[in-house]
Amino acid sequence: MMHILLPENREPLEEFARSRLLVAFDYDGTLAPISADPARAPMRERTVELLRELCRRYPCVVISGRARDDVRRFVEGAALRAIAGNHGAELPGVEAQGKELVAEWRAQLRRELDGVEGVLVEDKTLSLSVHYRAACDKEAARAAIYQAVSALEAARVIGGKDVVNLVPRGARHKGFALDELRRAEDCDAALYVGDDETDEDVFRMRRALRLFTVRVGESGASDAEYFVRTQREVDDFIAALLELRPG
Repeated sequence: MMHILLPENREPLEEFARSRLLVAFDYDGTLAPISADPARAPMRERTVELLRELCRRYPCVVISGRARDDVRRFVEGAALRAIAGNHGAELPGVEAQGKELVAEWRAQLRRELDGVEGVLVEDKTLSLSVHYRAACDKEAARAAIYQAVSALEAARVIGGKDVVNLVPRGARHKGFALDELRRAEDCDAALYVGDDETDEDVFRMRRALRLFTVRVGESGASDAEYFVRTQREVDDFIAALLELRPG
């Protein structure tokens, strides 16, 4: 992986910025710092200002694990072209499948995990996120979660930062959503910034599509080509994109 903010790595970014480029971001851990409380995860004020200006110069979208309506309340004021929720399964104008299955999982997990300290089951209708950031013994909480989810029918289990995500097997993922949104905006290239395991569904597609991939945090296990060191450096990356398409 290469640090995208180093001068020697700027030329490929300049080439993408000159194209018909769709710019896409994950939300938690990318546009906003990770929060211990999923209901309270605002962007920094500088990020808000930068994102609003970026939306004036590039077509921009957010593709998040959150439900679309949940993301919308955090990005109000930014002229995004679209928001995709539930790890890409919830797309504008596309009927989503799997609500009944997810409801069954929710009931089962709440029974199985009732009493496990620090565990929160977040229901997003088309997916679940089981958080354990608040657990004192995170290893025990994580083990209890994985034992419980192993019994779920047709579940794709995706790890994360103190969270276990559950989506119906075969559901549209973030990579699918990005390509659909790129086509809808008639763009011939896309740029995606993400920070977690669910974002690897996008990063793995970079060889098949004209796709510029940036991960928050360096990782030898990631398929992203570039990285920024911290979530705060996402602001500097957005500023670099603005410099490449002034006014």
